[in-house]
Amino acid sequence: MSHVSDDANHLLRAASLATPMALRVAVTLGLPDRLRAPGTVEDVAAELDLSPIALDVLLGHLVTLGVVERTDKGYLTTAYGENLRQDKENGVANLLHLDRAAGRAELAFVELAHSIRTGEAAYSRRYGKDFWTDLAEQPHLRQSFDQQMTHRFRTEIPQVVAGIDWSSFSTVVDVGGGRGDLLAAILEANPKLRAHLIDLEPTASEARAAFAARGLADRVEVRGGSFFDPLPAKADAYVLVDILHNWDDENARRILERCAEAAGRSGRILAIEAVSGIHARTEMDLVMLVHFGGRERRVEEFRTLADSAGLVLESAVPLTDQRGLAEFRVA
Repeated sequence: MSHVSDDANHLLRAASLATPMALRVAVTLGLPDRLRAPGTVEDVAAELDLSPIALDVLLGHLVTLGVVERTDKGYLTTAYGENLRQDKENGVANLLHLDRAAGRAELAFVELAHSIRTGEAAYSRRYGKDFWTDLAEQPHLRQSFDQQMTHRFRTEIPQVVAGIDWSSFSTVVDVGGGRGDLLAAILEANPKLRAHLIDLEPTASEARAAFAARGLADRVEVRGGSFFDPLPAKADAYVLVDILHNWDDENARRILERCAEAAGRSGRILAIEAVSGIHARTEMDLVMLVHFGGRERRVEEFRTLADSAGLVLESAVPLTDQRGLAEFRVA
């Protein structure tokens, strides 16, 4: 009987929203940064315009979690808790902050039941607009999302540069390429290669500045626009990094169709993202559904998607520890 009780308690703790929300609110309020030096409840509450009683309750749980500790001079961020500071290069604060893209999107999980019933994004249900419209209307969300994507992919760039024979192409189009970190690394490793990058403004403007700073402006053309619009034609390769999983099948098909019509018979389409059952975690599958109405696809699903867009899936192979490479050609 006690075994059943232990299991039930474990499930209750796993389902509790108290700890994830406590961490997110702590980051949003800037507590890990403020408490780099000790602070009393009264002082911190006055500085941040908070309820002293409620703040004391929150800090008590953060002590339990090991994020802060009590000292003779007040509460202090621990070495463990410093991972939540804004100035850390781990990207955690940007992901948890409730006024930034990822943290705001995570709140849509309260509408998960809607997504399971309908297959639609919960984000639209909660906020009355889809994720991408919200980013377009709120520049601070777009900026935080760009930072999130840059950090998320940064450590894998060397593997992607080394894992594909980019020298076999003369022109590459990075479709939805963000600020251009990956494309810049590809160009630096392949001096004869020329490229295009497509992304919405003002992300495209930031990419132009980044290419110029790295001395690559004469080899890459940056266009502000959507991957649902016509793409630069007749390039050798069209690269989609973490794009298709953000969309349902209908919109993913439209993106691939744009690539197909631009690539023609000789071009190749390279989709780089997590593959369900190989790289993708089940938790991330739910994130894609709730945020975007998308999902991490299996190899067979990539093949079906390709067929619907007039393409053939030529190969699907591991590329990095977290992502695979699906290569398509026009059927």
